[in-house]
Amino acid sequence: MPTLLRILGYIFSFYSNENNEPPHVHVEKGGAEGKIWLEPEIKPEFFIGFNPKEKKKIMEIVNENAENLISKWYEYFKK
Repeated sequence: MPTLLRILGYIFSFYSNENNEPPHVHVEKGGAEGKIWLEPEIKPEFFIGFNPKEKKKIMEIVNENAENLISKWYEYFKK
């Protein structure tokens, strides 16, 4: 599971066998987890264990780093 970003205790990554899905990231922190689509638009697939404030912060981080996250996705999967 390549780690793309670590910030404020959140770990953003993706699974190396998920190249058949659109670009997205998984986020983990303290047993909570989520999945956020990066394309065709940035939107959460799910959040489990995060409170509303954390969800908002996660989405801010993803939006601020979207270009880099998408670039790393395509670089890793060579698409």
